[in-house]
Amino acid sequence: MAGIDLNSDMGESFGRWTLGDDTALLGVVSSANVACGFHAGDPAGMFRTVGYAASHGVTIGAHVAYRDLAGFGRRYVDETPADLTADVIYQIGALEGIAAASGARVRYVKPHGALYNRIAVDERHAKAVVEAITEVDPSLALLTLPDSVVGRLAEDAGLRVFREAFADRAYTPDGHLVSRRKPGAVITDTTHVTSRVLRMVEDGTVTAIDGNIVRLHADSVCVHGDSPGAVAMATVVRKALEHAGIAVRSFSAGDGSSSSVSTKVAKS
Repeated sequence: MAGIDLNSDMGESFGRWTLGDDTALLGVVSSANVACGFHAGDPAGMFRTVGYAASHGVTIGAHVAYRDLAGFGRRYVDETPADLTADVIYQIGALEGIAAASGARVRYVKPHGALYNRIAVDERHAKAVVEAITEVDPSLALLTLPDSVVGRLAEDAGLRVFREAFADRAYTPDGHLVSRRKPGAVITDTTHVTSRVLRMVEDGTVTAIDGNIVRLHADSVCVHGDSPGAVAMATVVRKALEHAGIAVRSFSAGDGSSSSVSTKVAKS
């Protein structure tokens, strides 16, 4: 049976501020990107989220970010590569410590927000992130966009690299994500999202915001936990995948080999 990973961002509540329904989402997804305190999350929340994930058999990943708690990690921070490497090491280490205390293990790293988008094209900060992962634990995988700069550098460094598609985000013609500042960047219609995901998985394509067809093959599909109706959306998407004969399972459950998928643009 064909399979695909379904991931979501979690542990993004902070103190008395609650974001998302992690408990419900963990009954749907196969991988959890756990916020590590720099864009969202706090130690107690990280501990709860890791414990929930472990009890549901969900794979745990470190959702690392620029140090931007006020901006939810969606603002670019022009820090030195050395400082960025240290920041990412700190975040991975924090989550690994919490996971160890919970009898669980961190399996991969997925950068968040502005950092995620920046290292898709910026070699300077991409190298810093790759260096951080390799110094902490070279067995950790990286989850990133297809054909990203950080993916190439990570593979060169011997890391396992997996690529993801986004169920609820619009794409540019070159296969990157449309900025959240632009209209139509976030897709909230469940029917539309479901049809997009099936097309991504079965056909390896998605329609960009300008109408061009983007070829996009991925190992994982992300449904954002902070999107409106995220649990309902993820549930419908999972049911549609399984109805189509596509198993939802973690990308780390395979043989561990690096993915060789890529993104190319075909004019519609």
